[in-house]
Amino acid sequence: MLDPLVRFKDAHSKGIIPDDVYELTIKRFPITVAGINRIEKASGIRYPVAYVEPSLVISTPNPNSYEYGILFARTIPVVFEDKFQVVIQISAPLVAYGLKGTIHAILAHEFLHFLELIRKISKMELLSDEISGNLFENVYSDETRLFEPRVVFKDRTLLNHITKKFPAGFRDYKLEDKVTKFWIDRNLPKTNISLDSNTVKLPADALSKIKLDPSFISKIEQLEEKSSKVRKKKLY
Repeated sequence: MLDPLVRFKDAHSKGIIPDDVYELTIKRFPITVAGINRIEKASGIRYPVAYVEPSLVISTPNPNSYEYGILFARTIPVVFEDKFQVVIQISAPLVAYGLKGTIHAILAHEFLHFLELIRKISKMELLSDEISGNLFENVYSDETRLFEPRVVFKDRTLLNHITKKFPAGFRDYKLEDKVTKFWIDRNLPKTNISLDSNTVKLPADALSKIKLDPSFISKIEQLEEKSSKVRKKKLY
């Protein structure tokens, strides 16, 4: 099992991450691990591979805008040596400065993206997705077509965290202030991405080769069915 802190430790050994931030992140990392364990227990599904990114990931809607959004975590599909994998990238500032409820809510939110991504791949929807950049490359973006959290997670406290943090888009102003003060103002590493590039391109031939566990797919189908029932109840 790959050490989720390997990139972060490497950045520290190169002097990119200062000692105080390094120590705080390492000290608080068990909160993230506990969140992953909690999500696995609440859903009965294994969490994908996760790692701590030693930079703050910032997205800008367009180059001429002063607005930016902080992406505290991202769900990234990767094809490596013909093998498909979903990786959850967790930004170090979230680990260092996020409250427990915030960290767990963000981890759960990314987990829902992971399920959505697997669902799309199993149905080959990624091939015909309307957001496809061109015919051969397919993208996955932060859509609203998520599974219903209360169908996926059997954990009331976790559900409260999610519904409080993600009523419509995630904003935690206290966390953003902390990150601005202790990370951005100290000129610690930042990764700027345009919102377009927060969609990950997967080549069509790689998608067609993906093998998914049938029992996992049937579990996802059950969750999808239950989610749509819950949504219908909300509508009427």
